[in-house]
Amino acid sequence: MGAWRGRASSASPRYRPESPVFSWHVRQPSGRGRPVTSPPVPAPTPAPVPTPHPSRLLYDACPLCSAPGISSLRTGDCSRHPLYKPVIAPTMAWMRCAACGHVFTDGYFTDEASAEIFSATNPNQQPGAAFEKNRYLSARIVERVARYVSGGCWLDVGFGNGSLLFTAEEWGFEPQGLDLRPSTAEGLRRLGVEAHCADLTTLEAPGRYSVISLADVLEHMPYPGQGLAAAHRLLREDGVVFASMPNYDCAVWRLLDATDANPYWGSWSTSTTSAAGASTSCWRSTASSPCTTRSASATGPAWK
Repeated sequence: MGAWRGRASSASPRYRPESPVFSWHVRQPSGRGRPVTSPPVPAPTPAPVPTPHPSRLLYDACPLCSAPGISSLRTGDCSRHPLYKPVIAPTMAWMRCAACGHVFTDGYFTDEASAEIFSATNPNQQPGAAFEKNRYLSARIVERVARYVSGGCWLDVGFGNGSLLFTAEEWGFEPQGLDLRPSTAEGLRRLGVEAHCADLTTLEAPGRYSVISLADVLEHMPYPGQGLAAAHRLLREDGVVFASMPNYDCAVWRLLDATDANPYWGSWSTSTTSAAGASTSCWRSTASSPCTTRSASATGPAWK
């Protein structure tokens, strides 16, 4: 039988300064002691560090006019964006097309990067958020559109807090929303408005809509022309497209640049308007082209 000795050197646990391990001498029947050592405690595994991956697929030509003559313009820091995540490359490179003057990032987001971006939403873009504060601006948009079409189904792409759709409904339109965030689409459905989580170019409802609004949306599309072509396909004959987008050829933009306070260069966009472009427009659909300009007015820049 084993027996404890009364002295600390052989009968009680002893602490070795050079090791955090306790040991005992257990007396065996033969009279010899055999040291018994407790197993070491494993060190905690450090938390994995997110590894940045190539977050953009690079353009080899202008995404608007397809001209190959593109050159570097500047860079932007997107790490200060409120929805930034470390798996996204923190620096955005901006390019300019020599042929049409279009300004755009050097590439568009991969599916993996897009999934990270659209996994969260700014609080002010949740359906129903600050609806009353946006009604005045939304009413001005609906009033402009109503000059060309007085009713029917209104599709708002990237509907944000839903203010434009809620206001259009008050004017007699049938509202419908389209967004890439599943939670946002579900939030709009809970408020009683039809909503879909899909890309505009994949939506299958040709000729259904009287109005399609792209409020600060075209600049987020990798190829804006494809977005306009999809809108044309989805519009009914004599339907209307309303579009707004940033305009870097204006005093507000230049002032923000001069004071190094322009947040747009670090936003989730892929492009701005060309230097000659206006930031808000209405187009009436025709059988041949979706881009018959009906009205336009320049405003300051906008971003998401």
